Formats: sequence, structure tokens, C-alpha cells
Amino acid sequence: MRYLYISLIVVVSAIVFTFKFQNIENVTVLFLSSSITLPLSILVAMVYFLGMFRGAFIINLVRTWVQGATKSPGPERT
Repeated sequence: MRYLYISLIVVVSAIVFTFKFQNIENVTVLFLSSSITLPLSILVAMVYFLGMFRGAFIINLVRTWVQGATKSPGPERT
């Protein structure tokens, strides 16, 4: 099983490095009056990690809302 995991890591790493070296050309991203020029592979990686972060944030936010909505209220104090 250990060799399977090692081989999967090698294959995924090879795919990532191939993508990196095939997408070296620079792209310019414009937002309002700002612009940034960076390699395409770095832009894709940034968008991917930003999406992961945002997705995890939204899932935790919805989970908190559901827990708050299903929590039974405590005894009322008068």
C-alpha cells in the first residue's frame, strides 16, 4: 500500500510540474484600475487555493447557521 501512495504522489507531481513548465507565459490580470502580470500557472494555482479557502469558509458558515437553528433554546429567565 505504501508503494501505491508513493507512486500516486510521483504521478500527481509529474502532472503538476508538466502543467507548470507548459504554462510559463505571462498573463495580465486587470481589476478596476489595478493590473498585475504573472505566469499563467501561478495565476491558476492562486485561483485554485482561493477557491478552496472560500469553499471551506462557506461550508463552515452554513454549518454554524444550521447548528444555531437546530439548537434548542435554554430556559427563559424572567
